[in-house]
Amino acid sequence: MNGPRQPNEPDAVAQRYARRAANGLYSPLRPEVWQGLQERQRVMLRGFAARGCTDLATLRFTEVGCGSGGNLLELLRLGADPARLTGLELLPERHAAARRALPEATAVWLGDALQAPATLLAPASQDVVLQSTVFSSLLDDNFQQRLADTMWGWLKPGGAVLWYDFTVNNPRNPDVRGVPLRRVRQLFPNGRVTAHRVTLAPPLARVVCRWHPALYTLFNSMPLLRTHLLAWVHKP
Repeated sequence: MNGPRQPNEPDAVAQRYARRAANGLYSPLRPEVWQGLQERQRVMLRGFAARGCTDLATLRFTEVGCGSGGNLLELLRLGADPARLTGLELLPERHAAARRALPEATAVWLGDALQAPATLLAPASQDVVLQSTVFSSLLDDNFQQRLADTMWGWLKPGGAVLWYDFTVNNPRNPDVRGVPLRRVRQLFPNGRVTAHRVTLAPPLARVVCRWHPALYTLFNSMPLLRTHLLAWVHKP
């Protein structure tokens, strides 16, 4: 007798997200969260500057797993053209939140990113493809690789994947796993990777910021305490 059918990876991801408690730990009003966001923004902006980019309005961006639209809104505040932004979101409630938050000119597509139509995302059409803590929620190696290949195919020559994700496993959460730098290189074997360690380990950040928010900067000055990777993966 066959056992119960195992969910495919997109269905499994939806189930994992459904198990997450809405506990406010990632509210930008928390001092450890806004300091982490500002750090990530600084490193990202230095990356644009290092590549000679002075006007985001000239670039086409797509975000895989855009959530409620926060990263795309950030790009808009930095000068991106809303008509050149695309968000892909698997979960209906997050897609609806992004659609409410983002301008009408910004395309927000609901579904598995692997199924995004070519009329929305043609091959070699994007300057930057973003992902933020998506791959750490994908526990199927083959699906990870298929998604990475799809993202790579959307990029123009000279474009880049902008990657932000954590690198270490969370022993308290079996629904996620860290994605170390060596795995990023495996996923994009033809890419040239520039990587930075960022983000004070969130459990530690919560503790030290209860003592005083200024301690975030002190503890974050020690690279071994940073748990996330912000990387540019350049397409030749």
